[in-house]
Amino acid sequence: MQQIKTAFTERFEIDHPIMLAPMDKVSGGRLAAAVTRAGGLGVIGGGYGDEQWLRDAMAQAGNHPVGIGFITWSVQQQPLLIDLALSTSPVMLMVSFGDATDLVERAHRANVACCWQVHRLEQARQAIEAGADVIVVQGQEAGGHGMDRGLISLLPAVRDLAGPSQILLAAGGIADGRGLAAALMLGADGIMMGTRFWASVEADGLDSAKHQLLATRGDQTIRTKVFDIARNTAWPTHFTGRVASNAFSDQWHGNLDQLKANASAQQQRYRESDDEDYRTRVLIAGEATDMIHSIEPAAVIVESIACEAAALLNGANRFCVD
Repeated sequence: MQQIKTAFTERFEIDHPIMLAPMDKVSGGRLAAAVTRAGGLGVIGGGYGDEQWLRDAMAQAGNHPVGIGFITWSVQQQPLLIDLALSTSPVMLMVSFGDATDLVERAHRANVACCWQVHRLEQARQAIEAGADVIVVQGQEAGGHGMDRGLISLLPAVRDLAGPSQILLAAGGIADGRGLAAALMLGADGIMMGTRFWASVEADGLDSAKHQLLATRGDQTIRTKVFDIARNTAWPTHFTGRVASNAFSDQWHGNLDQLKANASAQQQRYRESDDEDYRTRVLIAGEATDMIHSIEPAAVIVESIACEAAALLNGANRFCVD
């Protein structure tokens, strides 16, 4: 298989410019290791910070070189988790959602590369000034938390701001080789994917959730604050989460003030619902679900995307005529 060579693959000595998104409680050690073995870069999803879960995930990853990612505003309240992560000499510390300047400095003191996810140009400027080794540019198409800029215009704008030497990855709405090829043309050095790897054999979580993901179309996803309120998570107001709409979100999405007024009762309703009650429970999903039709091993996902992207790039000269 022909390989795609970029500044990202060279810096991290990997075969394919594909990185696993650190999905909370989904990107465990098994999935991260599988992506790394396939020639990409696996990243464990440290999420909000659960010490025992993180220790277990790192043990599952074994000796495979993987990164560890956290939600910035949450892990800054639990600095010992950063010490724990850095003590294992991960390939990368990834941070997202908030000013992570202090975390970049801590990673660099430990000789660990730091990746910072951004959603706006001002955030990209902050990451550049902090010395982030890699910047993930996330479009609003992505599953989970993010903001409101589309990837197709935000990515080249960040490239123009950052200059040619900054390593950039694209995220949001990418699930196949077409997305990787397009991201490279827009200025990225690779991609980070979450939703596509959620529908993988090695992803942690319920099989029913993975099958529900396959049945969800991009048109059925919304960006909302409903589940932040229902789960009583302290997300900053400017971040919303892209999820599959369901009966619970249909009831409250356009009526957040009333949901907040009834927060205690609705949070109890949510807690008491069954884990597989997808009419109530959140299913995080990006717009790329339209391109996901099967649950595959991570290696198949990585290799098929890299192969398709290489073929597309090789054939791109058919659009050019003398």
